[in-house]
Amino acid sequence: MWNIVTLVGVGVTALTIPPVLLQLRNHPRGLFVLFFAEMWERFSYYGMRGILITYMTQHFLFGDTLAQGQYGAYTSLVYLMPLIGGFLADKLLGTRKAIAFGALLLVAGHLAMAIEQKPATQHLTYQGQTYDFVAEGRQDQRTVHIKIGDGLYKFGPAPDGGLAIAGLPAGAPLPAVLPKGSYEMSVSGVIPLYKSIFYLALSLIIMGVGFLKANISSIVGQLYKEHDPRRDSGFTLYYYGINLGAFWASILCAGLGLAYGWAWGFGLAGVGMLAGFIVFVRGKPLLEGHGEPPDPEALKKKVIGPIDREWLTYILAILGVGLVYLLVQREPFVNWLLAFASIGVLAYFAVYMARKCTAVEAQRIALALVLIAASVVFWTLFELAGSALNQFGERNTALPSNGFWTITSGQVQSFNSGYILLLAPLFAAGWVWLARGKREPNDVMKFALALMQVGAGFLVLVWGASYADAQARVPLVFLALLYLLHTTGELCLSPVGLSAMTKLAPAAVLSTMMATWFLSSSAAQALGAQIAKLTAQQTVGGQVLDPHAALTTYVGVFQQIGVGAIIIGIALAALSPWLKKLSHGAG
Repeated sequence: MWNIVTLVGVGVTALTIPPVLLQLRNHPRGLFVLFFAEMWERFSYYGMRGILITYMTQHFLFGDTLAQGQYGAYTSLVYLMPLIGGFLADKLLGTRKAIAFGALLLVAGHLAMAIEQKPATQHLTYQGQTYDFVAEGRQDQRTVHIKIGDGLYKFGPAPDGGLAIAGLPAGAPLPAVLPKGSYEMSVSGVIPLYKSIFYLALSLIIMGVGFLKANISSIVGQLYKEHDPRRDSGFTLYYYGINLGAFWASILCAGLGLAYGWAWGFGLAGVGMLAGFIVFVRGKPLLEGHGEPPDPEALKKKVIGPIDREWLTYILAILGVGLVYLLVQREPFVNWLLAFASIGVLAYFAVYMARKCTAVEAQRIALALVLIAASVVFWTLFELAGSALNQFGERNTALPSNGFWTITSGQVQSFNSGYILLLAPLFAAGWVWLARGKREPNDVMKFALALMQVGAGFLVLVWGASYADAQARVPLVFLALLYLLHTTGELCLSPVGLSAMTKLAPAAVLSTMMATWFLSSSAAQALGAQIAKLTAQQTVGGQVLDPHAALTTYVGVFQQIGVGAIIIGIALAALSPWLKKLSHGAG
């Protein structure tokens, strides 16, 4: 889909990728394989994420609250499952086999998402007579009318919360104003088989990410010897590949899915993951033996008849997809599971600090847990990009829709990864420059700056609401500024976080601390779903009934979370001199 966003994407890629490819030549050849494999994996994930919430509300006609809950359950499990996939890779499969298996599950999941039914239909029933709502136009900017006889009529909210229908002729079977409670709304056309395929696809993707995401990063580290000075640069290049995949996914999958049909967007995400799988498998010789099973002979040991441990692991994982299938449809259960897991982890560290730690180790663990708590706040708000902010872009942002200048709501999410491609080298150089002058902020202060920036981003949209047009649509520049602030906040927190965990955690609990870091991301997704539900709107045929009321709701929620994040950031900054002492020079 060639439009202004695609042209910008070509420009960003042309500007940044040549020096990256030149640098890859100076690294182990296996990094090239992992770079492109992870690029395609992120392409598939972000391509699907960019249109998922719109797909649920516009195709299946899920209400906002249900769709936000399903999105939260899905993303929570996506970030939780790598804990299991990483454990199985360490103990049994080795990272290479785990990645290949996860990639196949992802291909199956994304292609299954492209299997779709006809769009569901919403109906209005009044005095025993049923009328259909008819939707037309691009998926993220649909025009919905109510069909009465052979005519299509516009509708909107009535003062009492009911429905007002415009332009009805004399003698029409419906009054111009339907009072609240005088009619019923229903949805038909959701075929159970296709709904089951949808949830199965999500489950396959969740399990696939679990086997792939954490393990591919592990092989990157294995490519370098202990004191290889290229290690940090290698991870920086790998991070570039992640964001390059996310950038083009938001442009292409969202553009195709929203403009031409969901199957195009989801299908392209599946094709992208297939390309990643092929690159990874064919690039095995370049990995130079890294990522192999810890005990190959034990892995081949027969367990049940001709089934060895390796195939038993695969079979159990596929059966586990069935469990995930049940979980992803039960958001409250996922939330309780995360709550108990979080309490268990905190209890574990409390006991460990009391019984087995020196005073210095205990204080370092305490600081790590403070940083994890701060990261939960940050990621909770940052990850609203795929839910509440995606819907804000769809419903209350003035998106260009005129040929070459067309931008879809899903494509707006490319702003974040595009900013990272441009700004990450500047931030890396900036930290080095500040460090030389002994002015680099400590880890706690960087986290505080991240929180203040993610909060300021939401306040930018609150400010932008004062410039909304007659259709309650805010100029796109304000959403672009939000993503700029969120990206600079991410660059203050994300590259620092994992490094801080490795510096602060004692070696005996390093793996547990890293697992806790991933668990915090999962918890953030669940919390983000609860915030997104606060922005839920009444919709008809997938269209917001009252855009002005929607804008008011978004502004109210964005203002509260924006101010809250800034206050927490300021408090963390004020405490940073004391908290820094807890690191005892480690961070």
